[in-house]
Amino acid sequence: MATPDTIPSAAQAALNRFYEAEMAYLAAGGPAGGASFDGMAATLHPDVVMHQAAGLPYGGDWTGHEGVERFFTAMSETWSSLEVTDTEFLTTDDTVAIVLRLRARSRATGREVDMPMVHVVRIQDDLIRDFRPFYWDTAEVAAACG
Repeated sequence: MATPDTIPSAAQAALNRFYEAEMAYLAAGGPAGGASFDGMAATLHPDVVMHQAAGLPYGGDWTGHEGVERFFTAMSETWSSLEVTDTEFLTTDDTVAIVLRLRARSRATGREVDMPMVHVVRIQDDLIRDFRPFYWDTAEVAAACG
């Protein structure tokens, strides 16, 4: 989020709207709790794509609002906990690169992954057009998930 003395780029502002909607969605119970995805969908371009590395348990491209909603269901079925820390945002007018640390625990095995990650988000028409996360070690993620 932007601090009061900074003005976010258009891309950062769009990403902030998404994060606010995501937090509301998760607070309302997320996919497992039957929360409405409408608030998050309002921040996404109609042709949004969530790209995930093929080697991940939830790998592939998740297209459109329905695809991204199914992605969140797959993520919640994969991880029992997920924490993002040490975030740094690098922005242009239409792209945000988020450098972060991911810590997550697998539902299937109980194993934890703790690694650096970069998430690149592209904006079109003030809406998120695509997500491209880059995990430090996709093999470690897949092994942790069994």
